[in-house]
Amino acid sequence: MEETLLQPGKAADYIRSVTGGAGFSVGIILGSGLGSLAERIEDRNVIPYRDIPGFPDCTADGHEGNFIAGRLSGRPVCVMQGRFHCYEGYDVRLVTLPVRVMRLLGVEYLFVSNASGGVNSSFRVGDIMVITDHINLLPNPLVGPNAADFGPRFPDMLDAYDPELAAKAFKVAGECGIPLRKGVYLATSGPSYETQAEYDWFKRMGADAVGMSTVPEVIVARHAGIRVFGVSVVSSNPHDTAADYFIDGDEVIKAAEEAAGKLTVLFTRLIESL
Repeated sequence: MEETLLQPGKAADYIRSVTGGAGFSVGIILGSGLGSLAERIEDRNVIPYRDIPGFPDCTADGHEGNFIAGRLSGRPVCVMQGRFHCYEGYDVRLVTLPVRVMRLLGVEYLFVSNASGGVNSSFRVGDIMVITDHINLLPNPLVGPNAADFGPRFPDMLDAYDPELAAKAFKVAGECGIPLRKGVYLATSGPSYETQAEYDWFKRMGADAVGMSTVPEVIVARHAGIRVFGVSVVSSNPHDTAADYFIDGDEVIKAAEEAAGKLTVLFTRLIESL
């Protein structure tokens, strides 16, 4: 495990061998039901995760399991069409391995997305929330020997989500007529959805949305000096008071898919502005 985790160069070297040695300035991680943005990538080179040394299988619903290299808005980008999760049984350091691979490939900006439950009672299914901060209830991926080649032992996490990128996103969204929310994302391990008492607790903690991913990847990205922009698509509404309401995984993915078009426009235009 340690050898794989601390030597992401093997995966980066393999990707370079497939893409002709190309480097990438922007990395994108697409969450549940949000993989359609990958179809907009030009000059695409699709690499299944199973072919990349050290990458585990992608078993989560709504995650295609491909690493895609190409161009978006004229910029070289690499895209994870689906991510890894702790609830799949993977060590959090393995979950975040692709971020370090991206850094070795030259990535300076990381765009992350996920599907989430709306903790903020004013949120509705389909809302897109720009992540301004997070609360981490998952293991920290930096525990253990420090990967000093990537970053310091104690990285600063203030402004983990780049304020300048967030401001640009709201400007772009306004020009495109895309309504945006903003708020704090809270990460839990899953795979069970949250109880009502947990939702109430998360709200008191200051969270606006809750999910099962993203935060470990952001921590590793910031450790490596990568600037981060994150969005969360509200895909379930625990505030629904209907007696027969329950959170259904298929409905979560469907809600994310319906928002994917707006997210594609937002990411594309924002990358143009870099």
